[in-house]
Amino acid sequence: MTVAKEIRTKIRSIKNTQKITRAMEMVAASKMRKAQDRMQRAKPYAKKILQVIGHLAKGHTEYSHPFLQTRDIKKAGYIIITSDRGLCGSLNTNLLKTVLKDMKDKKEQHGIELNLCLIGKKASSFFKRMGGNVLAQKDQLGDAPEINDLIGVVKVMLDAYLNQQIDALYLCSNEFINTMKQVPVIQQILPVVPDVDENLRHYWDYIYEPDNAKELLDKLLTRYIESQVYRGVIENAAAEQASRMLAMKNATDNATDLISELELAYHKARQAAITRELTEIVAGAAVV
Repeated sequence: MTVAKEIRTKIRSIKNTQKITRAMEMVAASKMRKAQDRMQRAKPYAKKILQVIGHLAKGHTEYSHPFLQTRDIKKAGYIIITSDRGLCGSLNTNLLKTVLKDMKDKKEQHGIELNLCLIGKKASSFFKRMGGNVLAQKDQLGDAPEINDLIGVVKVMLDAYLNQQIDALYLCSNEFINTMKQVPVIQQILPVVPDVDENLRHYWDYIYEPDNAKELLDKLLTRYIESQVYRGVIENAAAEQASRMLAMKNATDNATDLISELELAYHKARQAAITRELTEIVAGAAVV
């Protein structure tokens, strides 16, 4: 009965693991709904400010802000957003693979120097092993990140752009499509890309009050970058919980299948042991 006992121990262990993965699936589902609510609340502001900034980039203003000026790209900055925790499937792996491919293409084809801003423990630990010029990093944002938590690292990258340490800034995160699909996305946020709406046949001009356009644009464009990074963080959080929920569901289903196979093997081993004992009893009786 030794084999049957070992199988029974394995079944008990897998059932305990199954309870954990099922609980984690339920927790991730609850957190995903909350993350989706935060994402939906933040989208209107991010969408509107993106539209205004896009119009500003096409407008004829008396002051040309550095964030709106196109340069020859010799140095690029990447803000890479990952999760702090694992157990969320291939979410972080797919994003980091996409980022590495884009960075490799820029470096090999154009000789561009790369600078990094890392948000999330997975990004920090990955580039700690891989190497790279890290200008800023932030982790432990929790399940409900606030924009105030990101102002510091964003300012570092904006200062680097103003000081010409970088000529372009890219935001890398996972876009939440639906519960089953999350897509890694690389978006250029500096210099600001003009609105590509083909229906617009005119330029947008604004009247500034007070007349200091520089002061207003400094604040507005800074808020725009912060809002885009914050949107990326909360959308990545929703993608993380959706991916974790799916990963834990798959783990629970796999545990169920494995338990069924082990229970079948256990019954076979138990039956074989009983048959062997009966055979020994019958053989002993025949000898007597």
